[in-house]
Amino acid sequence: MIQRTKSIELLNEAIAGEMTALNQYMYFHFLLEDMGYDYLSAYFKRTAIEEMIHVEKFAERILYLKGEVDLKASKKVEKIHDVKAMLELSEQMESATIADYNSWANQCAADEDATTKKLFENIILDEERHQDHFDTEIANLKNFGDKYLALQSIAHSKSVAKGGGD
Repeated sequence: MIQRTKSIELLNEAIAGEMTALNQYMYFHFLLEDMGYDYLSAYFKRTAIEEMIHVEKFAERILYLKGEVDLKASKKVEKIHDVKAMLELSEQMESATIADYNSWANQCAADEDATTKKLFENIILDEERHQDHFDTEIANLKNFGDKYLALQSIAHSKSVAKGGGD
């Protein structure tokens, strides 16, 4: 078995980015849930869980390559309380991740590591879906303004009134 030092380095860098994303998205989930924006809160939670699955896939590949998994985030959580700013940061994070993973897939191909290349390419599909969803949410806020958020808040209030949650 050839140890692929560069692939391991890139995979650990990917883990750091994914850890940052999952921490950031869980922070947004907690805040949005507290604000009563159930739909966006649930979406951030689901996205954070998908990012955690990415960490697991990257870690499994590192271990297969006989490397050491480094579970640290690349950045600290940004304390953002404005919904539009949350969505914009999330879209930017996904865009940067897509660019990185495309570049890293090419690097792995050049290093004759087709499996790691394919892993990056497969995860890009999830990241593009996340980016598209954040773009849609930003457009909804632009098109409908605070009414869009008010509808989520009203739905939350109705659920609480019926005994469906707090």
